[in-house]
Amino acid sequence: MPFVMITSAALFLTACGSGSGGTDASGVAAKSGEVPTTDVVSAEKKDEAAAKLLPAGTTRLTVAISVGGTPPGTTYLSDGRTLTGQDVDFTKAVANVLGIRLKVEQASFEAILPALDSGKYDFGASNFGVTDERRKTIDFVTYVNDGQGFAARKDSKLTKVTDLRQLCGLNVATGAGTTFEATLEENKHVCTDAGKKPYQVQTYSEPSAIWSSVQQGRSDVVMSTINGLRYAVAHQPGLKFLNEFHRLDVGFAFKRGTKLAPAFQAAVNRLLADGTYQKILKKWGTTGSALTTSRISPPELRN
Repeated sequence: MPFVMITSAALFLTACGSGSGGTDASGVAAKSGEVPTTDVVSAEKKDEAAAKLLPAGTTRLTVAISVGGTPPGTTYLSDGRTLTGQDVDFTKAVANVLGIRLKVEQASFEAILPALDSGKYDFGASNFGVTDERRKTIDFVTYVNDGQGFAARKDSKLTKVTDLRQLCGLNVATGAGTTFEATLEENKHVCTDAGKKPYQVQTYSEPSAIWSSVQQGRSDVVMSTINGLRYAVAHQPGLKFLNEFHRLDVGFAFKRGTKLAPAFQAAVNRLLADGTYQKILKKWGTTGSALTTSRISPPELRN
């Protein structure tokens, strides 16, 4: 997997995936000013107290990031090779606080969590929602609160999805290996239990394929991240955001039993204390996702 070594103050660069040509996950070319470029993290300095929590001798870590998401998720700047997004900013800021360098590797979203156990990556940073099922094998350090939501074409009769039985008989598009796919598959029985035709789950590895499916009528509704859906709807014609469905804490993902978690938690809390945290959320328009403190593998939110 191609990678580039960077200092935590540098922009994330990658040698692979440059064929995106500066398009966002909606498949629409990013226009000037659509993807924010303000640098809000490079001035962040090392915090000795947080850095001392790292395992002895830790100077470099390998992070896996899934690319192709709609902002505020990870995407490319117009050069087609510089990575940007909320997760990127938080990863760079934490690295600055801890005084470490990062080896950045790209991987598909669904491949990252299984690879942590093998030691291929030290951690993942791709808007991973904290669920009780994932906590069986993964440790998390939380940094924002996002969750699950729905969007559809403007001509859809759906206005708000409060019960998955409202989806019965519909085609639902979502990302492969996500909490959305798991939620939909685990609850598909609610339709047959009610004597209704089950909804069909259509999974895609590329977000652009999800939106093409909806725009072309192959899918009736999308289930994805709240923040990502809001951005996509704002930048694509003919779509509407339906509602939030289930909030989840989001965190850096590690192999279960990692010794890195206390240092990362301290780093996120440092960002909260010095104001950088708020600057990142403001940059990406996600102030509604703010946490008051970082936690290590908290129980899944139930709402």
